[in-house]
Amino acid sequence: MKKILLSVAAVMPLAFSVHAVTNMCVEQKDGTIVRYDVENVKQVYYEEAGVTVSGKIGDYTYVDLGLRSGLKWATFNVGATKPEEYGDYLAWGEKEPKERYDFSTYILCGGDYDKMNKYCTKSKYGTVDNRTVLMSEDDAATLNWGVDWRMPTDKELNELIEGCTWVWVEDYEGTGVSGGYGTSKKNGNTIFLPAAGWIIESYPYSDYEGKECLYWSSSLYNDYQDHAHIFVMLSNGYMKVEQTPRNRGLSVRAVAK
Repeated sequence: MKKILLSVAAVMPLAFSVHAVTNMCVEQKDGTIVRYDVENVKQVYYEEAGVTVSGKIGDYTYVDLGLRSGLKWATFNVGATKPEEYGDYLAWGEKEPKERYDFSTYILCGGDYDKMNKYCTKSKYGTVDNRTVLMSEDDAATLNWGVDWRMPTDKELNELIEGCTWVWVEDYEGTGVSGGYGTSKKNGNTIFLPAAGWIIESYPYSDYEGKECLYWSSSLYNDYQDHAHIFVMLSNGYMKVEQTPRNRGLSVRAVAK
């Protein structure tokens, strides 16, 4: 729940005009002054309730979950402004939400599941280009948030699952929003994934809203190439990386190195 603002070394030149002074003073709204001995202060930070904020890249905050890869996870979804918001429902490889989510409107195919025009390694699914991971030009996180951000791969989704202890919450921080709440096994930092469900055909109807967390990876599913890998968490605690048709509208949670 920490967002690091300044190291003590960075604060000291601003807080002290006389070297003999060893207290850092914080004046509160009521005028009360709280003093801290600088010798005992390691870092200066503030806390946000609910999820950990470790830092910021551009306009977007992230949490460091201490994962082996070093990957940083955004604290809210693409299209959202806070952890409890669902954000945008997006088809795999598309940038913006739309009214219908079927193969007739899917931009990476010629109108049907067996006419893929990008990300295909088997001719029975369309034009073969042997690409299996979304390029930045088709990555919703990169397109909406900038080059420092991207969608996670299926392996990185598994790392997220295995790197945290997960519980299902029905009312995140009093917002009435349910979803998956993960606590890092490494450093205790936290992340929340709201259960936005998904859109199978028509917007704004969302299936399983409040009951299922469904998030895209950037990885194509090899066996059925009209599908891509997704993160799944259900209200009963079930969690796994699975797959679903690429035309459906799901949430996106961005990552950064």
